[in-house]
Formats: sequence, C-alpha cells, structure tokens
Amino acid sequence: MTPPRVGVLAYPGCFASEVFGVPDLLTMASHVAGTPSYDVSIVSPRRRVVASGGAAIAVAPVREVDVLVVPGFELHPAVDLDRTLAALRPEIETIRSTAQAGVSLVSVCVGAFLLADAGLLDGRRSTTSWLFADRLARRCPATDVRPAELVVTDRGVTTTAAFSAMYDFALGFIRGHNGARVARATARIALVDDARSSQTPYVDARLLPALGAVFSQSVKRWLDQHLRERYDLGRLASAFQVSTRTLLRRFRDETGESPLAYLQAARVRKAEHLLETTDRTVARIAADVGYGDAGTFSTVFARITGRRPRDYRASFRRAERSAPQPL
Repeated sequence: MTPPRVGVLAYPGCFASEVFGVPDLLTMASHVAGTPSYDVSIVSPRRRVVASGGAAIAVAPVREVDVLVVPGFELHPAVDLDRTLAALRPEIETIRSTAQAGVSLVSVCVGAFLLADAGLLDGRRSTTSWLFADRLARRCPATDVRPAELVVTDRGVTTTAAFSAMYDFALGFIRGHNGARVARATARIALVDDARSSQTPYVDARLLPALGAVFSQSVKRWLDQHLRERYDLGRLASAFQVSTRTLLRRFRDETGESPLAYLQAARVRKAEHLLETTDRTVARIAADVGYGDAGTFSTVFARITGRRPRDYRASFRRAERSAPQPL
C-alpha cells in the first residue's frame, strides 16, 4: 500500500509545535508498525517561514498531498484577526485550491479561521478551541460550531480543538491507516490520552470573553449566588420582576441556553473544583453544589463533562504528593 501523503502548511506566525506535532506522532506510529507508513512534508507557498517565537522552519514548495494539515497561530485580545488573516492570503488561496483538488483538509485549533476564510466551513460542522469557539461562530455564521467536541470531520474537512487535540486527530488517522493496535501502542509510548471524547472538562468559564449582555449576566450572578438552592423558575422570574416566559426568552436570546442549563454547568464547574482540590466524597460534593441525589448529580456531571465524577478526579486531582519535587 502506498503511504498516504501528509502535508503540513507552515506560515509566518504559526505555532511550530503544531507544525511538527502530527508528523512526529506519525513517525512514531511508523516505528511501532515496523514499516514506513506515511510520506510527510512541511510545505509553504513562501520560500521562508518564521514561526511564532522566531523559530525558522525549513519548508518545501506546495506539492500534491492526500491530506493537508493547517496549524494554528498566536491569537489573543491584542491580535487584529482581520489583519492577521489578510497577511495570510497566499496560505488561504493554497487551502482553497487544495480543497478544490479533492484533498482532505485538517485544521489545528485556530487554524480553523484560515479554513473559514477559504470558505471551507460554510455549511459544515466544525470546532476549535473552546476559548475561541464563539468568535469563530460570529466570524463564520454559516458553520455549525461544536465547542464541546475535540475533533469534527464533515465531508473531507476536519477541525480540531486546541493544541493537544492534534494528537486526537493523529491517533484517529493512525487507527484508520495502521489499525487500533498501532494507534494504541503509539499513544502509550507518547503518553497521549487516546480515550478523550470532549474538551468540556478543560473549559474555564473565567477565561471566556464577556459578551456584554446585561440581563443574562445579572441572572447568572443570581444563580451563582443561589447555587445550592433548588431551582425555581418562578422565584427566579420574580427576582427580576418579569414573567417566566419573558425571562426564558431574554436569557436565551442573550446566551443561547436556558437558565437551568447555565445553573447545571455552573454547579458542575464548582464540583470540578471540589473534585480537584478536596477529599470530599462525591455524595458530599453533590450536596455542596445543590443536588440531593448523588446519582442525579453524577448523570448531569457525565453529560456535561464526558466523565463520571470519580474518573474526573482521577484525571485532574491536584494532589500535593504528585507535584514535581524541587531540584
């Protein structure tokens, strides 16, 4: 079988780690399989590429590939996204023409913005880092952004969540090409989690940009202050001197969800903190965040995070005994 040709599109300001992450894992998989399994190249429409942080990357001219991976770039509030993408027109044109040739496209994290500007996300499901999912949805309203998902593939276009989700994609690619045994062994050697299903457990709502919706922000503060109390829609509406119907409509218009959905997510965030930082039992934590029944709490927690409370604690517990010892 001819090894699949995988190209990674390097460009000015891209994250070098996201350029080399997928190729490195594919190289490891080839060693595990015992045979060269992938033909990988770093390509660019430019002759010279300097990545974020000043690292120079050796590149080859764009060539025919079966899969083209588009890494992410440095994106923070001070970055002018329009200006950044305008400077990357050669890369966006390369992405567009590559897709028109029938090549599969893969973006890592905010590389999805390049795919969006190339028109490839219109009418497709997509994902990106939970931190920028809302921004992607606003910039590209024709795409159905799935902020909880790690990897989304829709008709030849794959998008992934932040940074390490490139390994979730790569393991799936290895599984499809080399089989489950090689993918599993590669994950073990690289210490990569091959059983993740969602990026929800990693979301920190405190880092999300404020949307400036005054009414819903006030409702959220009220719910946060009454986290442990039984949810009562009538009482909540009375607190804001509106009908229940008006409260539900205004809150949904501003947030896209119901007050109950927000409350459940807020309770889960509080429970995550307690699971990470205390020895309290799951039943005690359930009560601390407003659930009288531990089974109901566990069901809600698993639905939102993709993990049962005990599994979450095992993965994220901040135990002092596991902290690195000083040199």
